Amino acid sequence: MNLIIVNTQEQTMQDILSLIEAKKQHFAQLDLFSFMQDRSLSPSQRLSFAPCMTHFIMSFSDLNKYVFRKENIDNRIQEIVNKYTYEDDEHWPWFLTDIESLGFNRTLLFSDFLRFIWSEETKITRQIAYQVAGCCLKADVTTKIVVVQSLEAMADVFFSVSTQITSELRVSTKKEYFYFGNLHLGVESEHSMNDKEAQEELNSIKLTELQYRDALEVIDTIFNIFSEWTYELLAYARNHPIELALDENFNAALVVCR
Repeated sequence: MNLIIVNTQEQTMQDILSLIEAKKQHFAQLDLFSFMQDRSLSPSQRLSFAPCMTHFIMSFSDLNKYVFRKENIDNRIQEIVNKYTYEDDEHWPWFLTDIESLGFNRTLLFSDFLRFIWSEETKITRQIAYQVAGCCLKADVTTKIVVVQSLEAMADVFFSVSTQITSELRVSTKKEYFYFGNLHLGVESEHSMNDKEAQEELNSIKLTELQYRDALEVIDTIFNIFSEWTYELLAYARNHPIELALDENFNAALVVCR
C-alpha cells in the first residue's frame, strides 16, 4: 500500500518574501558587485556598462503602465501594486541625466545606436522586459507582487553599490548623479509598499498550493535572468576600457557591438 504524504502547512506571502530575501543575499555575492567595489579601477570604469542597461531601464515605465498596473479593480493587493507603479514610473529621466553626466552621450548615428541596443552584447538586457511581462500579463495579482518584490530586492543590492561609486565620482566631477546615486536609492527605500501597513497586508496573504508553486517558479525565473544580466554587464565593462569609450576621436565601433 502506497502512502501519499500531503503538506498541510498553510503557505503565506511571508514565506515567499523570506525566500526572496535569501535569493537577494545570494544575488549580492555575484561578480559584478565585486567589480563595482574594486577601487583599483576608476569609478567611471566601474559604471562603464551603464549604456548597456538602456533597453530595460527605458522599458520599465511601460511595464508599470501596461503590465503591473490594472485600474478599476476592487482588490487591495492590486491597489498596492498600482500605487507602486506610479511611484516608480518616472525614474528613466534620471537615467538619461546620468548617461550625460557619465560622459556617454556622444554623437552616434541613430542606426548605429539601434545596432548597439539590439546587439549580441546586450541580448540579455533585452530579454528582461520580455520575461517580466511574460510572468505577469496573464497572472493573478499575487504573481505580480512576487515579481515586484523580487525586482525591488535586486534593485536594493545594485543601487546600494552604485551609490558608493557616484559618491567617489562627485568628488572629482562635482556633478550629481540621480539614477545611480543616493536619490534613486532613497526613493526605492521609501516605496509605500514597504511601509508597515502594506507589509503586514502582504505578509498575511494566504496562498493556494498553485499560487505557491507559481511564486516559486517566478522567483527562479526573475532572479535567473537578472543574474545572467550581471554577467553580461560585467563582460561589457571588462571588454570596453572607459578611456576609449570616452575618447571623442575613438571610432563609434566601440559602442556599436558587432
